Amino acid sequence: MALQLPDNWLWDFWLACNGPDYHIFYLQAPRTLAQAELRHWHVSIGHAVSPDLRTWQVLPDALHPAPAGAWDDYTTWTGSVLQHDHLWYLFYTGTCRAERGLVQRIGLATSTDLIHWHKHPANPLISADARWYELLDLNLWHDQAWRDPWVFQHPETSTFHAFITARANHGPADGRGVIGHARSDDLIQWEVLPPVTEPGDFGHLEVPQLVTIHDHSYLLFCAQASVHSARRRRRTGLEPVSGTHYLIADDPLGPFRFAADEFLVGDLVGSLYAGKLVRGPDDAWYFLTWRHSTPEGAFIGELNDPLPVEIDSSGKLSVAWRV
Repeated sequence: MALQLPDNWLWDFWLACNGPDYHIFYLQAPRTLAQAELRHWHVSIGHAVSPDLRTWQVLPDALHPAPAGAWDDYTTWTGSVLQHDHLWYLFYTGTCRAERGLVQRIGLATSTDLIHWHKHPANPLISADARWYELLDLNLWHDQAWRDPWVFQHPETSTFHAFITARANHGPADGRGVIGHARSDDLIQWEVLPPVTEPGDFGHLEVPQLVTIHDHSYLLFCAQASVHSARRRRRTGLEPVSGTHYLIADDPLGPFRFAADEFLVGDLVGSLYAGKLVRGPDDAWYFLTWRHSTPEGAFIGELNDPLPVEIDSSGKLSVAWRV
């Protein structure tokens, strides 16, 4: 049975494999909130484990916002987990109350067992660099986008890279969304670099994931219909949808291109959102996502069961899905 929390909504998530077990970390907030949109400001990071991506055991929460005055005393948002030298690294997004949650930064917590997490004393570790990225300007956008870090180690150079939801500092405001980039040799000291994608199609590209399958690197992201740019609408002639889209490249660092203009999984109401590719216990690839909205637009906030992924000879992905 898919992961459904009786007392909390669940939304953006990320995974870590430890032996045969799949650990899922997810954003959660109480279902008792008056409106679902308030969940973003009453958030913590939950944790569960599964042997098969279908049956889940809930574990103790991973992270909560820090006490008043800290850089992350308001929210702890989406991130990613990887293991290096027998230590687990959880990178996450934080905001503070002093800035009304408008400025996003990236921090780190570490663990030896995936259960007990300790925030790094040097947090935040990665902040937006104005040389390439838009900083807070409420005349252009509703926040300073610098969130959802997807951290991975390059298979050839062993250097660590972070892909980040960000906005370029140039171009029409509705199309400045890019995947930001930072690099590190030790996961602590980070150098911010130019984005790995070009602006133009979206106001932001949320919750990135980088997965290499065979000879192709896939960069997944999600976007709501409301952030499709005027340029994209003119270019594609497609009606905007909410869901998960992807780019493809021959190297994990790009250059990236759209395999198609149509979303991998998306519809008008955003039934499913922020999906990820994951290799199942049967060694096949699946699309794991969460249920965002009913056909009437009501928020759901539950994990969906994994959906099979097909990859054609050109590397194009497809997912058979229905709500």
